[in-house]
Amino acid sequence: MPGLLLGDEAPNFEADTTHGRIRFHEFLGNSWGILFSHPRDFTPVCTTELGRAAKLAPEFAKRNVKMIALSIDDVNDHLSWSKDINAYNKDEATTKLPFPIIADSKRELSIQLGMLDPDERDKEGMPLTARVVFVFGPDKKLKLSILYPATTGRNFDEILRVIDSLQLTAAKKVATPVDWKPGDEVMVIPSLSDEEAKKLFPGGVCTKELPSGKKYLRYTSHPK
Repeated sequence: MPGLLLGDEAPNFEADTTHGRIRFHEFLGNSWGILFSHPRDFTPVCTTELGRAAKLAPEFAKRNVKMIALSIDDVNDHLSWSKDINAYNKDEATTKLPFPIIADSKRELSIQLGMLDPDERDKEGMPLTARVVFVFGPDKKLKLSILYPATTGRNFDEILRVIDSLQLTAAKKVATPVDWKPGDEVMVIPSLSDEEAKKLFPGGVCTKELPSGKKYLRYTSHPK
C-alpha cells in the first residue's frame, strides 16, 4: 500500500476542507504541521479526539504547528459534526473549529498516504481510515508517524511532548531519553566527541559509568 516513510516529502495535494480548498504545501507555509486522520464522522472516539485537539490548538500554535484533520466523509458532514465536537467541549455548537478537516469521501488521499485500516470496515464493507498522526517539519518532510487502530484513541499530550522533542533535537545536537519532558536533562548524541560536547554545552556534561566501560550515556541540562 502506498504511504509515507520518515524523511519523505509530503505530497502537495489539493483537497476540499471545512476551511475551503487548500493546497497542502501552501497551507503549511514555513510552519511545522500535523495531519491526523479519523475513521469516520459522528463516531464516539473521533469526537473526543477532535474535541481534545480543539482545546489544545493554542498549544500547537505556540509551537508554530499547523493542524489539519482528515475524515472520509464530505465537507457538509464535517461541518455538521463540528457542532457536535464543540458541544462535547461544552462550547457553543457552531461549525467552527480551530483547524480544517479534509473531505476524503472517495478515500483517494487516504490510499495515497497509506492510512487505511484493513481490519476496520463500514456497513458497506469499505475499509476505514486508521488513526494516523503525521508530523511534518518546515521542510515539508515527514518527521514522525504514529499509527493507531481505529478502536484506540490518541493521547494528544504525548503528541505535544513528541513535537517538543522533534523541535529541540532539530535545533540542538541532543537526543531525548525515555519519558523525557521539556526542562528535563537531555542526552548528547553519539556522533559528538567529548571535546565538541564541552564546547557546545558549557553547563557541563555528565557521563554515567557502565560495566562495559563505554562512555555513551552522556547527559547535559536542557539547552536554551
